[in-house]
Amino acid sequence: MKTTAVRLHGENDLRLETFELPEVGPEEVLLKVGSDSLCASTYKAVKQGTAHKRVPPDIAEKPIIIGHEMAGEIVKVGSALTDKWKVGDRIVIQPALKLPSGYDPGYSYQYIGGSATYAVVPSIVLERGCMIKYRGENFYGGSLVESLGCIIRGFKGFYHTDYETYTRTDGAKKGGKLAILAGAGPMGLGAVELAKGYAGCGQVVVTDINAERLAWAAAHCTVEDAKAAGMDLRYIDTSGMEDPVAELKAISDGGFDDVFVMAPVPALFTMAEQICREDGCVNFFAGPAIHDMQGSLNLYRIHYDGIHVVGTAGSIPEDTVDILNLIDEHRINPGVLVSHILGLKAVPEGIFGMARPSGAKKVCYPSVDIPMVAVSDFAELGKTDPLYRKLDELCSAHGGMWCTEAEEYLLANGPKLPEA
Repeated sequence: MKTTAVRLHGENDLRLETFELPEVGPEEVLLKVGSDSLCASTYKAVKQGTAHKRVPPDIAEKPIIIGHEMAGEIVKVGSALTDKWKVGDRIVIQPALKLPSGYDPGYSYQYIGGSATYAVVPSIVLERGCMIKYRGENFYGGSLVESLGCIIRGFKGFYHTDYETYTRTDGAKKGGKLAILAGAGPMGLGAVELAKGYAGCGQVVVTDINAERLAWAAAHCTVEDAKAAGMDLRYIDTSGMEDPVAELKAISDGGFDDVFVMAPVPALFTMAEQICREDGCVNFFAGPAIHDMQGSLNLYRIHYDGIHVVGTAGSIPEDTVDILNLIDEHRINPGVLVSHILGLKAVPEGIFGMARPSGAKKVCYPSVDIPMVAVSDFAELGKTDPLYRKLDELCSAHGGMWCTEAEEYLLANGPKLPEA
């Protein structure tokens, strides 16, 4: 079986290539990739090459397939696995194998990654319980499970303490107040969805310094939908505020129970502590690229007000299952995160374009041959192209968001990537 894939050969060296996959072993499966969403973590790996902790040192001789947010369909099952897995099963890959080596699918392996038409899922992924059955009605939801899994792990990382009994309660405070600083990007939007559909927050305040990003976020995770779910959702542009800490504390009646910091900016970390109420918890969620980034906190508040500080990264299979259940129960909508779609040929452009962040999640469909296109551009493109005219019609019926019907139409009618 041949595959076409985007492979990393070295620092900043991405190549679209067609090559032969090895025969599937008795404890492996062959996967047809349905979709894969692009992630800033991949951009970091591409920029760093072998200096990245998940990228092996020999990629010049053994290039790896990029893409770790993949969903697909099994097309061949190894002889030792036929009692559990069947041809036609849809699956998602949980890429954090938690191996001592630090190696994971989409960063470290020659034959598995989401930026490919076909991939071989190695036995180690199954042994670690990281290939999970997916009952979803679309592929893109499966591709976004990994991102959402990281966020739900963030919610689980919050904790609070009863200082009379020193009893600890894990998770964001039920019915409490949550701030999401620098939250108008894809992970912030995912946090809004989970605050509403999972954590049961009473108030959520999303801050950013870019009015365009905030408007896009507000159009996808709406104040009205949040209100219908019993949550007070507000989007706040702090760029023009003389004293954003004072204004945010006023909005929250004295401070927040929980705070996500969604950008690796020391000043935001400091602000997060300042806007916490007593027993508040800060999750420094953003991953800095700088290994010695310093930030300051008021240590008096850490001691006397019981402010907690945590940092979470990645997820585990339990989180993947939880997200899949939330999607199945329609308690969260992964479509709110999708800003662009693209085909496999456009992946290198999409990855290198992350040097100038724009939009939210970009979902790749490896079997189609289209450039990277913003969902918001469908209407304009549809004036001359019937494919985008129909996609605009389908997405408009869902509030302008990417949806199952649009995915199905694209896969059935979009231009196909030539078979290897």
